[in-house]
Amino acid sequence: MMDTPEHPLSDPTDGQSLSTVVVPLLKGVLYQEDSPAQWQALLGLQARVRDYVAVLGLELILDSSEGYAFLRSRPEGEEEADKLPRLVPRRQLSFPVSLLLALLRKKLAESDAAGGETRLILSREEVAELIRVFLPEGSRETQLLDKVGIYLNKIAELGFVRPLKGQKHMVEVRRILKAFVDAQWLAELDARLGDYARHLGRGESDEDGE
Repeated sequence: MMDTPEHPLSDPTDGQSLSTVVVPLLKGVLYQEDSPAQWQALLGLQARVRDYVAVLGLELILDSSEGYAFLRSRPEGEEEADKLPRLVPRRQLSFPVSLLLALLRKKLAESDAAGGETRLILSREEVAELIRVFLPEGSRETQLLDKVGIYLNKIAELGFVRPLKGQKHMVEVRRILKAFVDAQWLAELDARLGDYARHLGRGESDEDGE
């Protein structure tokens, strides 16, 4: 009788299965607080996960102190990159969404520096105040809040904020945002804000598409 070939994601040595962590990672971000069992499995299988996803042209980004992990495409030379299909697609964001992400990252850094709560929770009105100065004067409050709601929905789809249960207009800024807007870029943010204000002042890129 022929032996049944093992599945490439099976782990015959310790009973754990790579599929329990690789599949969720391929779908999006894995958070310790949301999936503690999968998180512990990932920590135990971390080396094997890195080897496995490397074959797919991906790398594992894991921050144990912040409690999140995700996959991203490995930086490659142009010729080599053209040979591999992209499993983690790049997303083109509208200008206001990109700006709001930067402002939320700055707010997160300010909260950390103040030694406050590790969770940054903001109301939609507080988020509107962050971006108000960059919008044309005379914008109506209801229109501003509607736009901010659209931008936040897009950012929530990307996994950088999440609405609080039972509190429709409150969001938590997820700390994974630190991995996408790094400290060096943030340090240069103030120098760029004038350009952002002029850009939005011309009424450009108010779309919420990717």
